[in-house]
Amino acid sequence: MPEEFDFSELRNYLQGQIDMGLSDVYLDEPWTLQKLQRAAAPAPKPAMPTPPQPAAQPVRPAPATQAAQAAPAQEPPIIPAVAMPAARPAARKASAAFESAESLDAFYAAIQGEAIYSGINNLAHYEGPENPKLLLLMPNPLSDQGNYLSSEAGQMLIRLFANLKITEDSIGVAYFYKGHTARNIPPLFEAALRKMLTKELSFVKPDIMVSFGEGLFHQLFGKGKNFNDLAGTDLEFSGIRTCALVDAVAMSQDKQLKWLTWKVHLPKSSYFS
Repeated sequence: MPEEFDFSELRNYLQGQIDMGLSDVYLDEPWTLQKLQRAAAPAPKPAMPTPPQPAAQPVRPAPATQAAQAAPAQEPPIIPAVAMPAARPAARKASAAFESAESLDAFYAAIQGEAIYSGINNLAHYEGPENPKLLLLMPNPLSDQGNYLSSEAGQMLIRLFANLKITEDSIGVAYFYKGHTARNIPPLFEAALRKMLTKELSFVKPDIMVSFGEGLFHQLFGKGKNFNDLAGTDLEFSGIRTCALVDAVAMSQDKQLKWLTWKVHLPKSSYFS
């Protein structure tokens, strides 16, 4: 070995890692540590008592003034009758065809005719069991059009949720935008996609839904919400318990995002405790 290479510092670092044991080793996926040692679940924080509300004071009407009582009643002026146009009935907003769909297949056939999917074929359908325990909501399908859970990001998520007692056969995958080519979605189309997702969820009926990516978070909950503050917290969309996490593909490629998800975001949620 050439003398110009000095590995003494690397040797000291590795020896220090061995001495510390597995608890502090910086692994690629932090949740894999759970297979070897499980930390005790943190005790729930006691609920803060609600302060008593002050009793409402009765409102006494002010006495009428004598001047108001003595004012003589005036006869209303005579106004010639004018023919008024008949009131027009309120226009009913036409409902989209997918809103009356009675099955998941009929729903997918109906949204194919919506303006946002004009000229787009082979929309991505829901993948997974009926009434999954966990629904993974992705911004859009992967470009290779394969099953999401068989991808690198999907396999990573299977390992992650396995350590939260959720098995692969109870996980489903759905997509907010179902075209395989990513596109910029105007706010008007975002509203339509939220309606479509609500209808789709009425058929899938998941127990918990997890959305991935800051962009999808804002499409679901609005631009005014702060992703960094609310990631991992208990949210709700269309009556479904929902949790927002960072983008799954980015997480699979970035060790820091994995640790952020496992150590910071997921501990905020009561859905996985």
